[in-house]
Amino acid sequence: MEKLENMMLNRRQALALGVSGAASLALAACGGGSSDGGATAADEAVEATVTVWGPQEDQSDDNGNWLQTECEAFAAEHPDWTLTFKYGVCSEGDAKTNIGTDPSAGADVYMYANDQIPDLLKAGGIAELGGSTLDAIKANNSETTVNTVTYEGAVYGVPFTGNTWFMYYDKSVFSDEDVKSLDAMLEKGKVAFPLDNSWYIASFYVANGCTLFGEDGGDAEAGFDFSGDKAAAVTDYLVDLVANKNFANGDVGTNADAKAFFSGTWDYEKAVDAYGDNLGIAPAPSITIDGEPKQMKAFAGSKAVGVNPAGALYGTHPEVAVALAAYLGGTDAQQAHYELRSIIPTDVNITVDDALAQAQMDTMDHASIVQPLQADMGNYWTPAESMGKELVAGTVTHKNAAEKTEAMNTSMNTSAVQ
Repeated sequence: MEKLENMMLNRRQALALGVSGAASLALAACGGGSSDGGATAADEAVEATVTVWGPQEDQSDDNGNWLQTECEAFAAEHPDWTLTFKYGVCSEGDAKTNIGTDPSAGADVYMYANDQIPDLLKAGGIAELGGSTLDAIKANNSETTVNTVTYEGAVYGVPFTGNTWFMYYDKSVFSDEDVKSLDAMLEKGKVAFPLDNSWYIASFYVANGCTLFGEDGGDAEAGFDFSGDKAAAVTDYLVDLVANKNFANGDVGTNADAKAFFSGTWDYEKAVDAYGDNLGIAPAPSITIDGEPKQMKAFAGSKAVGVNPAGALYGTHPEVAVALAAYLGGTDAQQAHYELRSIIPTDVNITVDDALAQAQMDTMDHASIVQPLQADMGNYWTPAESMGKELVAGTVTHKNAAEKTEAMNTSMNTSAVQ
């Protein structure tokens, strides 16, 4: 046991991190690591340089130097650790390239978009988290948010903001009760929805029990289940939706008379321009299938803080790297991120004071599913888009709905792992 531990960590570090020797050896071989990063009441003395990468916006004077401020606060909470911070600019979207090219030359701690986990793991540039760090992630975030950083049963980052879509609407047309049901809304005003966009159309099928790689998106062998009566019923519903005079494909930009549309934080200004003081924001509503309300569920992702197991710090003081990642994705740091840059938190302990943030957090909590990280997810997009386009064009009818739905499902699964 001890011999195995010493091949990855010394005994003190292994005990501090809660890593078994066998697990350490196995994870080291595939470029990962499992650690909790929990500091004891009195940290053992450490002197280390910590390289941290984040987007430019988090390091600018105009935005309160969020990254530097949080790192210094972290250091202050660990007086027995003498830490020197080196900062580098790397957007969350560039992490898999900048870390993946040569993980040993990359940051010890960095921010990334969750869909990059498979690539980062393949490159040996992201560590598995466990112990008290994992406990905190699960306690402070919704199940969907945790699933966005979960791959093949392991958690690989500390999420700090979500990525999903929801509904913007005109409060002078729709009441708080109306916006809970798409069918109720269609009785009162025009609703636009990008039905021919595969990132959105899944929400209808998932509402009625269709799945992508199992219930939580983690079963690669399950493939796509957009088959049978449950899926055909959704296609039938969508045929009627397209025929409704109060439905329009697209958004308020392509349908100026739309009194509601679906998008994310990036279209907030468009919504303000459209609805002004009457702007309302809420999670996607339910739809009615076979007389029962079914909650639409958007695809969800996140941005997270990761730990690089190939970095210089992880080889000597992994407890510092993991603890810093946990801190940067923790409640206080997320609160500051929200106040300084309007980065909408995922932490359920934070109270937000605006409708945009509340809608995104509510969506992540109960009106979304994680966008699967499976390699065969690529087989979903084109068949789903084709179904949406055919619905809008009117070539999908009640007569051929079941046949068209099965054809979509077959196409999705043609090269999926069975």
